[in-house]
Parts: sequence; C-alpha cells; structure tokens
Amino acid sequence: MTSKAVRGLNEAMRSLSLSSQTCREMLSHRIPITASSSSISTNFTRSMATEAPLPAWRPATTVPLTIFDFPSCEPKRLESWSVKHLNLPLRRDLLHLAVVFEGDNTRQGTASSKTRWEVRGSGRKIKPQKGLGTARAGDRNSPIRRGGGKVFGPKPRDFGTKMTRKAYDVAWRTALSYRYRRGQLVVCEDGMELPLPAEFETMVQNGELNNKELQDSFISKWTRQILDTNEWGRSHGRSTFITTNYREDLFPALDLVPNYGRAMDTEDVDVKDLLTTGRIIVERSALLDLIERHQSDLVTNVYYVNPALRPTPPQSGNVLVE
Repeated sequence: MTSKAVRGLNEAMRSLSLSSQTCREMLSHRIPITASSSSISTNFTRSMATEAPLPAWRPATTVPLTIFDFPSCEPKRLESWSVKHLNLPLRRDLLHLAVVFEGDNTRQGTASSKTRWEVRGSGRKIKPQKGLGTARAGDRNSPIRRGGGKVFGPKPRDFGTKMTRKAYDVAWRTALSYRYRRGQLVVCEDGMELPLPAEFETMVQNGELNNKELQDSFISKWTRQILDTNEWGRSHGRSTFITTNYREDLFPALDLVPNYGRAMDTEDVDVKDLLTTGRIIVERSALLDLIERHQSDLVTNVYYVNPALRPTPPQSGNVLVE
C-alpha cells in the first residue's frame, strides 16, 4: 500500500511540473494577428503608453439662479452666481454657533434683585444672642426672613458671546446655500409688492367695504389665496419675504396672516430667520446686499501698491438667458 501511494504521489508531481512548464511557454508566446486588408502582422500586446490620459477635473465655479416675477412666479431670466455665495457645503457647527451667538446677543440682561444690603430695613439685631431660648438671628434684612434680601440673585449682566466675523459670514452664506440646494430660495425681481385686485378699489368706492374690518378681511383672503397658489403658505411651512425697504402693501398684508408668512427688510434679517420658515422669497437687490455684507472672508484688507494685483471677490448676477 505504501509503495502504491508513493508511486501515485510521484506521478502527480511529474504532471504538475509538466503543466507549469506548459503555462510558462504559453505566457512567453505572442499571438499574431493578421490584418484582413494587408499581409502585415502585428503582435497582440498592451502598453501603458497607448492609454489615453484622463481629463483633469475642474470644479464648477458658478451655479444657475432663476429670477422670477412677483407674485405671478413667472421666470424672467437665468443668471450665474458664484459657488462661494450660494453653494457652500453644509456646516451644522457654524450654523449652530451663529444661532446661539445671535440669541445671546439679543438678551437684555436687565433682571435684577436686591441683596440684604439693598432692601429697606434697619441693620439692628432683632433680639439678643442668648437668653431667650430661641435661635440666634441677625437683622430683618437677612435672606432667611420674609422681606429680606436675595442670595445670589440676578443682576444686570451681558449675556453676549463672541464669534469671529469671518465665521459668522460663512454661516450666513451657508444658510443661503442650504436653502438654494433644497429649492427653497426664490429670488424675485426688484420692487416686490403685493398688488390688490381691481375689484377691491371698486368695492371701496361703492361703499361695500366701508370699514377697516371688511377691508382687512378681503386683503387677508386675497393674500392667503396668492400664497397657497405659489405653495408659499401655511401648508408648506410659511414663508419669509425679504425686501430692501418697507413695502406699503406687502408688509401690512402679511401682518394680517402671520401663520402664512412674514415680511422683513435686510436690516432685520439674521441667520435664524433664514432657517425657521419653509421658503425664503427675496428680492434680487436684497440678496446682493446681504451677500455683500457677509463676505468678509472673501475680501482682503491688505493694501496693494499695484491695484491690479489685488484679488477681486467672486462675482454674481451675470445674465445667462433673458
């Protein structure tokens, strides 16, 4: 049995060596390929030099932005805006810091309480230290007595926190970029106003809307109808309208329907306002103004002897299709 096993093992090793030698010979052999139109034969080989180089990847520097008419929401033109203005990556840490920074700096910090040295009362000891069999006591202004001062009570203080201007500006544009990528940033033409229908003036002249309550009811119903038609109303998370200054018709109309939207000018907008509602409807000039105010990280303050060498900030608002 042992001799048969040794003989079988030798035959297996011999066949293995023959197969490996055959494989080496096949690898060294090149297959000739003969062209059909000529007698020239070539070898089937592959070289890294014949492979086409991959094209260099260049990230986009601009993003498209549609400008709409208000309140019809009809597209008017297509513009290109810088990615550093409207396409920054989401930074939740910066947004959180900005919202906390704004909230802390809006706290008044005027709460104040009186200590035992500020309440009204005499500083005389109310009873002797010993001899009465009761606990010792000081004056009536003691914090443990009714009407006394308060221990560790609030005093006027500043709750404000610090945040660098550049980080705050990045958070501003990050909030705008977040709205843009989600399709929740609607940019309208300048002069955004809410026109009233012609029948409103007719009804006022005919005396059908002779008091303020009926007029406000008509305006609120008209405003809700416009917002619901454009999907800007209550069912879509309310909307924030941002203009360059006060609008005589738009602001009072939105004040009548606070559950549907609110109107603000550029002076009152902060990062939290850009994140709380479902839609942001902003004028084109107002958006440019907000971006110009919050791009300190993109504009250098270094003095250049040759102004031509001074780097220019990213440009936005170039018309592509009109």
